[in-house]
Parts: sequence; structure tokens; C-alpha cells
Amino acid sequence: MALTHLLYLHGFRSSPASAKAVRMAAWAATQPGLVFACPQLPPSPLDAMAQVATLVADWPAEGAAVIGSSLGGFYATSLAEQPAHRRWRAAVLNPAVDPARDLAQHIGELTAWHDPALKFDFTAQHVAELAALTPPARLSTPSRYYALIAKGDELLDWREMLARYAGCDGEVVDGSDHGLSDFEAHLPPLLAHLTR
Repeated sequence: MALTHLLYLHGFRSSPASAKAVRMAAWAATQPGLVFACPQLPPSPLDAMAQVATLVADWPAEGAAVIGSSLGGFYATSLAEQPAHRRWRAAVLNPAVDPARDLAQHIGELTAWHDPALKFDFTAQHVAELAALTPPARLSTPSRYYALIAKGDELLDWREMLARYAGCDGEVVDGSDHGLSDFEAHLPPLLAHLTR
């Protein structure tokens, strides 16, 4: 099944200006006929998922894929586990496994990584929304997923990611970092998974 639609979901405090999002947009631009979307997600997880649902409402049940980085990986998994998207392929890049737990300590006024002038409030309600979005403990079809996990991730525990995405295609990278600054080196197998 040819890849016809590709969605990229950025991480917490990130944006479509992140290096990985920009790289995927550049690749997508070289693929004739490929529909690519990378929305700026709002701070509210429920609003973010509602925005995504509207964006992909007319996308096909097959031939589409989603990539998510960090919190975007959590969102991507939540989306891919919905019945309407259970034939989609998914790739997760250093995915957040339990963001409600991890982000509870970040409640307050925050700034965006790529635009420090952009401030937003992250609230207890947002943490509750994350908990409500938690996908099932068992992935419906692990073979649909590609998990790129860096042991050098300074923010998330690679062992927890590996356990969450057990049985999935993917790569565990010695070293690297949360942002996957060596993303380019790991792109070929990820793309092979999404396009095969």
C-alpha cells in the first residue's frame, strides 16, 4: 500500500519548526502526491486531539501514517489505536509513555522552545486530559509501529519506551539525545517502515 498521507505530531513545547518536523516536511515535498500535515498543537491535549481529528477526518483508512516525537509519540499512539486508524502505520520518536505523570511537575507558565516569546499556561486540567487520552496498555498491532528510541535521552527513560513498544519494528540507539540530533542517520529504516 503506497503512502498517500503523512501526519507529523511535534512534542511538548515544540512546533512545526523543530528539526525533525522540518526534515520530514522536506522529505514529503519530494514525494509526488503525498499529503503532508504538521499542525501547531495547542497546550490542551483534548484540543490537540480534536484538531488532529478534524485534520484527518477525510484521510483514508489505509495508505496513511503518523509520526510523533516525544509527547507527539503519545498522541500518535492514541490516534493510531482508534478504530478508524487501525490500518495506519505509525512511527514514534523517543515517545512519551506516561506524560500525565511526567508533565505534572511542569504545571505553570511555560515558553515554547522555538519562540521563547510565546508563553502558555500548562494546567492540572491539561494533565487530567493526558491521563484520559492514555491508549490501551497493549497495542492492537505492534507490527504497524516503528519505535526510534535513544538510550541517551536525557528526559525520558529509554527502558520504559522499549517496554511500551515491545514487539514493534524499530531501533534502539546507543547514545544520541531526546531531540535525536542524529535523526538523519536513522531516517532510512523509518521511511522504509512507513512506505512498505
